Amino acid sequence: MKLDALFQNPTALPTAPKVVEELISSFDKASVSTEEIAKKLSTDPVLSAKLLRLANSAYYHVSRSIGTVEDAVLMLGFVTVRTLVISSGLVSGFKTVPGLDLKQFWRYSLHTAVSAKWIAKQCGENTDLAFTIGMMHSIGQLVIHSAMPEQAMALDKVAGPLDSRRIDAEMSSFGYSFADVGAELARRWKFPASFSETISAFPNPLTPEVNRLAAVVHLAAWRARVEDGKLTEEEIASCYPTEIADALGLAPNALVDKMPSPDELSAGLEDLVR
Repeated sequence: MKLDALFQNPTALPTAPKVVEELISSFDKASVSTEEIAKKLSTDPVLSAKLLRLANSAYYHVSRSIGTVEDAVLMLGFVTVRTLVISSGLVSGFKTVPGLDLKQFWRYSLHTAVSAKWIAKQCGENTDLAFTIGMMHSIGQLVIHSAMPEQAMALDKVAGPLDSRRIDAEMSSFGYSFADVGAELARRWKFPASFSETISAFPNPLTPEVNRLAAVVHLAAWRARVEDGKLTEEEIASCYPTEIADALGLAPNALVDKMPSPDELSAGLEDLVR
């Protein structure tokens, strides 16, 4: 199935909740009124409830209980709230996907997101952007599995959805990968261009030229796979992405020696993927 045909399939395309669409459009606005955003968020009771649980979680260490969406926006700041709501909206957009363990998939995505935020902070990149793109870097997998479940599940037997060989297997079978599909979805959902560019480039972030944010996401996805696959020290050493880590100026072995585990980094954010 060609990439265009994939998106003609009505079962493949999730719809972003209305408030998520509005938050996406806010990336291009110079200023957004927090009252306006809080009002819009309050119209979605499921997202509001999730936001309040997250705002009161151990992750944010806020000094008093947050009881309303307005409080959450004031205490956490608009950018953080936007990141949380878009991430929650992505998770709720896919209820069941043939052949995919969604719980594992979103845990891996969250681990990539928190790892991307940590790595971005080390090398001076935008941490909120890194988190949100990390959260959605693999979303093309969900579209592929939804639109052509039989081909996707046949490929799963060769290289599973979280396997580092998956992109090459998809390129051989389909002529495009989940990164291309995710980039196209970001365009169709009208995310800023940096989203589709980063998702498209993350598999090979050093060519044709260095894309620093894509390199951050590449390293974060690697770290999340290490966690998911429970790799041994020898296995980690044999697949450590040295060239990409060097391109970002990270210290040797920083992703293992210096970086907390993704489980530790995501403690308190588990509600995001429930």
